[in-house]
Amino acid sequence: MGEVTYIDQQFALVKAIKSNDEMVLKKLYQDNYKKVETHILNNRGSMPQAKDIYQEAFLALYQNIKDDKFIPKNDTAIQGYLFQISKNKWTDFLRSSHFKKTTQLPESFQIKEEHTLHEQEEQLEEAQTRTSALHVFHKMGDECKKLLEIFYFQKKSLREIAALYNIGEASARNKKYRCIQKLRTLVSQTNS
Repeated sequence: MGEVTYIDQQFALVKAIKSNDEMVLKKLYQDNYKKVETHILNNRGSMPQAKDIYQEAFLALYQNIKDDKFIPKNDTAIQGYLFQISKNKWTDFLRSSHFKKTTQLPESFQIKEEHTLHEQEEQLEEAQTRTSALHVFHKMGDECKKLLEIFYFQKKSLREIAALYNIGEASARNKKYRCIQKLRTLVSQTNS
């Protein structure tokens, strides 16, 4: 009897995801973000990177469920699958040439003598990535630049951005995702 209840719950969850039930998607998104954020922050990542990776993973989960490429087998399957996608995306990013590319250091970057070689390398990689991204960011189109500034620097929520642009929250999320992808593409082209 309990199994029937579980199957009914999973069917209802999958059905809600496939029908774009905003409440279910929002709850699923919010309930699972913190675990991914913690993993990325503990593995040389930043808050913006955690948000970007999680958003990409969530969209992949959403698409795979809609396309019947993923069918949950137990009560934690969706959460586990979402975390695994996020973890894999973060690992791919850390292994990517984009993460390892070098650029000119900002003048403010100084290596202190008490740092180990490993810590110095981490600081260097982070500074190079940030410098490259900021350089390219200023060359982006005005619409994407404005949207990303509002989200990351003014710390506005996607709901506030949606209201500002007079679009739905899902459209704002997609627009932000496309702008981030555009920024990543420009950064990788600049570093090539």
